[in-house]
Amino acid sequence: MTLHIETPALLFSATSLILLAYTNRFLTIATIIRGLKKVYKEKENSLILLEIKNLNLRLTLIRYMQMAGVLSLFLSVFTMLLLFLEQQLFGVYLFGLSLFSLLISLGLSFWEINISVDALRLHLSDLIEKETK
Repeated sequence: MTLHIETPALLFSATSLILLAYTNRFLTIATIIRGLKKVYKEKENSLILLEIKNLNLRLTLIRYMQMAGVLSLFLSVFTMLLLFLEQQLFGVYLFGLSLFSLLISLGLSFWEINISVDALRLHLSDLIEKETK
């Protein structure tokens, strides 16, 4: 298999956009947690504590998503360096690791989205029950 230096460069734009989306998720969740913490100090409601716990798990997943995405980008750049130095075999293996790292990042993103959807459904469950009565 021959890998050209342009091939790993294709991941740059995709990985950059993914990392931007992950950062936006992180910032949104951080803002929500700060707001919920204020409300919890006033009311000390156990449901708010459960929401914060759920959001904390999501923050952890986003951190790992970001780490895997950055690793993918790093490995792509390193692959390009190896290809520039005419180390084709090592470049191919490193690019494979880069793709695997990107897959891990996307898998974690899928998991985080599922947690988010489940939390929203739980949050809306009381409205759905009222509607069916």
